[in-house]
Amino acid sequence: MCSREPIPPEVRALTALLERRWSLSVLYAAHLGAVRFSEFEQALGQVPPATLAARLADLEAAGLIERRVLDTRPPRTEYALSAEGRRLAPLLEALTTCSRDRRPR
Repeated sequence: MCSREPIPPEVRALTALLERRWSLSVLYAAHLGAVRFSEFEQALGQVPPATLAARLADLEAAGLIERRVLDTRPPRTEYALSAEGRRLAPLLEALTTCSRDRRPR
């Protein structure tokens, strides 16, 4: 029988968030520079607006995305990876590398 260390609770919590539908895609789009809700919609394609709003709120609550309301008329909202979210850059870049390696030739 092989003895393994249990997965730490904080890792389980982060993976549970990232496993939610569209979460990684939202982070990936933010990593590529999407800042406005419409830019996320455009980058993600068929994400329902309510789901996108929920994922942005989830990622903001987790401290991975920052939300800024700009003092403009009408007010505009922008999103960006937080410092904590930017720490996921190697993971997001690995997704690009892995997806390129999987393309049919």
